[in-house]
Amino acid sequence: MKQGIKNIIFDLGGVLLNIDYNKTAEAFRKIGYLNFDQMFSQYRASPLFEALETGKISENEFLECMARLSTLPVTPDAIIGAWNAMMLDFRAESLLTLETLSKKYRLYLLSNTNSIHLSRFRKIFTRDTGKPILDDYFSRTWYSHEIGLRKPHREIYEYVLQQAIMMPHETFFIDDSINNIETARALGIMTHLLLPGEKIEQLGL
Repeated sequence: MKQGIKNIIFDLGGVLLNIDYNKTAEAFRKIGYLNFDQMFSQYRASPLFEALETGKISENEFLECMARLSTLPVTPDAIIGAWNAMMLDFRAESLLTLETLSKKYRLYLLSNTNSIHLSRFRKIFTRDTGKPILDDYFSRTWYSHEIGLRKPHREIYEYVLQQAIMMPHETFFIDDSINNIETARALGIMTHLLLPGEKIEQLGL
């Protein structure tokens, strides 16, 4: 581990929570969204999904807009089910690693998410761990839809550094998306791109 690190910021999906974007894409195709890959993926979000994940529209507004975009009649529950299909389970060993790391560093969570996913992954967390809430592992958590900012935009990194009074050169950021990593690195934050199959417990932190 590099010297001088005081803070570690973790992404959620693909870092602590196993996700499969293909499951959501396939689920949406089955209910009439033939071009879902152009709407949302690991690396991009259409204006509608960007608005959902920055809290600019409500769940109901999102669901109403999505219903109009399908080529088939579709219910709100079907849309929610397809949208949540990507979320699988939490990485038990990675959560144990957080407990160890919290004795040496200040830990933070920074996630692009939305109210629909937040509700679902909190249920998954309690199902998998028996614990009440994921946030307890961290000094602070930032969810994009609650703060109105989203990765990879520069403003979200500046916001969290200011909010937690962190210096970039004392901060280490772990994410599984290269575009998120590149912006953080440009601000002087130390970074690690977590590759497919790689886990935080393998990083020697």
